[in-house]
Amino acid sequence: MSDPGILVTGGAGYVGSHALLRLRERPFRVVVLDDLSTGREDAVLHGEFVHGDVGDMALVRQILRDHDIGLVMHFAAKTVVPESVSSPLLYYDCNTAKTRNLVECCVEHGVGHFVFSSTAAVYGVPAGGMANEDSPLLPINPYGSSKMMSERMLTDVSAVEPFRHVTLRYFNVAGSDPQCRIGQSKENCTLLTKVACEAAMGLRRHVSIYGTDYDTPDGTGVRDYVHVDDIARAHVAAVDYLLDGGPSVTLNCGYGHGYSVREVMDTMQAVHGKPIDIRFEDRRPGDPPTLIADASRIRSVLGWQPEHDDLEEILQSALDWEHELRRRRQGAPPHWQATAANVRAAASNP
Repeated sequence: MSDPGILVTGGAGYVGSHALLRLRERPFRVVVLDDLSTGREDAVLHGEFVHGDVGDMALVRQILRDHDIGLVMHFAAKTVVPESVSSPLLYYDCNTAKTRNLVECCVEHGVGHFVFSSTAAVYGVPAGGMANEDSPLLPINPYGSSKMMSERMLTDVSAVEPFRHVTLRYFNVAGSDPQCRIGQSKENCTLLTKVACEAAMGLRRHVSIYGTDYDTPDGTGVRDYVHVDDIARAHVAAVDYLLDGGPSVTLNCGYGHGYSVREVMDTMQAVHGKPIDIRFEDRRPGDPPTLIADASRIRSVLGWQPEHDDLEEILQSALDWEHELRRRRQGAPPHWQATAANVRAAASNP
């Protein structure tokens, strides 16, 4: 299949919008479906935007038919672990039931390729803190369970239908577009790097570290932090893999090493150049002590090679985005538009 129509669900969200930037470099026709419950339409810098719910089967069928969709990239989901603990049915609805509806529509319309945005939360607490794709799936929160159910659904459907998929289990996504075109813009975000950036910018009073008594080198949780642009590139590599005839596969997307929460905060303060108010609190339910990817398989299967495997670079890009958000709130045009305008002005006034 050449130049297929691609439906990107959740494309106005954090990871989906970055994947769109990478898809823009390719000849694919792209349609973006998002209900804007957490995403932003101004983050959709590529493709035709449709405002709607991925669980709306009538709407999905219409999009698949009208746009001759041959592949779906499915990002739309709820992703906040503490919220999943307090509202499990919300997560089983959004992450499992609506994925089921989307897959049924794909099978009905002969969409044979599917890239699924999954999570390392399906592993729970892996032995030794490192997980490979064959590690037991023992999620410890409804978020991980809801994604695990969808993974199993894809596997079962692929066994009986001409329907091939790549499931990407990514670890802790962080950072923002290096050119400051888009970034993490979700309100009340719970991601550590986002919270740290907002504290640095004076938008939060402090950063809470939940748990200092884990069995880790400094007592705080250890995670594999992956730059969002590397995650986006992995999704485009998965598209190429499927269109080249690759069989269904599940792959970890991480760097293979981790940083503790303390290390992240120390690095953020160094990048920011000023101290940040840090407070220590009890553990949160559903948080594993250590979660790091064995990511050797994605390199061999997709040929994926990280370009941003550097904690300081990741945090600098996240902080740069917070400065860009401040500019926009003050009425300035997006940085990339302002830069382009300056280039044009310089060219017209040699």
